[in-house]
Amino acid sequence: MRSLPGILHGSLAALALLLLAPCALAQVSGVAEIANYQGADREQRLIEGAKREKELTFYSSIPPDDISALVSAFDKKYGVKVKVWRADSEGFLQRILGEARARRFEVDVMAGSSSALEPLYRENLLQEVKSPKLAGIIPQAIAPHRQWVAVYLSTFVQAYNTELVRKDSLPKTYYDLLRPQWKDKLGIEAEDFDWFAQVVMDIGEAQGLRLFRDIVASNGISVRKGHSLLTNLVVAGEVPLALTAYGFLAEQAKRRGAPLDWFVIPPAIARPTAEGLARNAPHPHAAVLFFDFLIGEEGQQILASRQYVPVSRTIETPLNKGPLQII
Repeated sequence: MRSLPGILHGSLAALALLLLAPCALAQVSGVAEIANYQGADREQRLIEGAKREKELTFYSSIPPDDISALVSAFDKKYGVKVKVWRADSEGFLQRILGEARARRFEVDVMAGSSSALEPLYRENLLQEVKSPKLAGIIPQAIAPHRQWVAVYLSTFVQAYNTELVRKDSLPKTYYDLLRPQWKDKLGIEAEDFDWFAQVVMDIGEAQGLRLFRDIVASNGISVRKGHSLLTNLVVAGEVPLALTAYGFLAEQAKRRGAPLDWFVIPPAIARPTAEGLARNAPHPHAAVLFFDFLIGEEGQQILASRQYVPVSRTIETPLNKGPLQII
């Protein structure tokens, strides 16, 4: 038999849910209305609303220096403060899911790997934005359900230490990695399963799996956690050739004068980093304005200047000129 305190506690909890539900529904309705508005005064409405809201909260896995460049430019242009919480994609995914279960809606916009945004779509936590900026980006950047949009592409490149590896000895195909010269010189990032799956499928599943088993058996492949670490190990000479370096990290290191260069065993493979608008965004005008900014000309130029592959149709970089597969 339940005690009186237990009955009261359960009743109060149920009452709280009933009282909160209309508020949550109203909030969702308001966010959707703002995100879907396409009138000629759309931008002006967003700016005026954002100035009233004064701030927004951004959860992201984008590297800190690059987030700082983006939010500083946005703040300078609109006078709206962006509060940032950063973690890897898995970290912010778990935080958003946990907050949703607790009915605590704090995030406005999130950006991370598309594999982290997709579960948020399935949990009905994202809101489509009918942004005019979408016309300026490549169609592959827009998810079929349109509830997340790629902001940039992290292209996988092969990075090598220029003091330990001669340019004329670089592999032209993955079969070249069977050569004895690559014994104990190869490295890969621990969680690049999607890259591996794509490479294997491009070669042919059975043949590709056999090839990589042979490479591991004959020359070994060092497995490291984190793309920044892997790039630093190439610079240090501990991993003379990394098979899955991120292009922007490799190019940044090269421009700093590190003994590192990169190339691509074609075709280039890219993983999208995507943004989504929270369905219960507490600062919806500021959130939609920031969403637009990231895929608009200014945000895309900032990302390109930091050696990312932008999704803009008009910005060219060394990494988006050849064949490119988006995974």
